[in-house]
Amino acid sequence: METDRPNNGISSHILPTSATMVGVCVTVIGIVRLIETGGTMATIVDNIVAVDSAFFLGATLLSYVSLRSRRRQEQLEGYADVVFLAGLVIMVAASFMLAWEIGQHPVEVGSLPGSSALML
Repeated sequence: METDRPNNGISSHILPTSATMVGVCVTVIGIVRLIETGGTMATIVDNIVAVDSAFFLGATLLSYVSLRSRRRQEQLEGYADVVFLAGLVIMVAASFMLAWEIGQHPVEVGSLPGSSALML
C-alpha cells in the first residue's frame, strides 16, 4: 500500500504521539493540582494545559480520519500536522509558565502526603 505522497506515513506518527500527549496533559494537570503553589499562575497553567489536551485530541482524531480516508487523506494529514505543532507550542509555553511559578514558590515536599520535609 505504497503511495507517491511526500509525507507518506506522517499520520501514523502523529496518531500515537498526540494520543500520548493527551495523557501527558492530564498528568500535568494532576501534578499542578497536587503541588498547588498558591499562586494564580498554577490555575492558569492547568487551564492552558486542559485546552492543550484538546489540541492533541484534535490532532489524534484528524490523523486517525486521515489514515481511514482515501479522498481527503493529504488535506486531513496537513491539518493534523498543524494542530499537533500548535499543541506542542502551547505545551512549551505552559511548561515555561509552570517552571516560573514553581521557581517563585518553592514547594516543601514535607507538605505533600507521605513525604519527608525537603525543599524542591
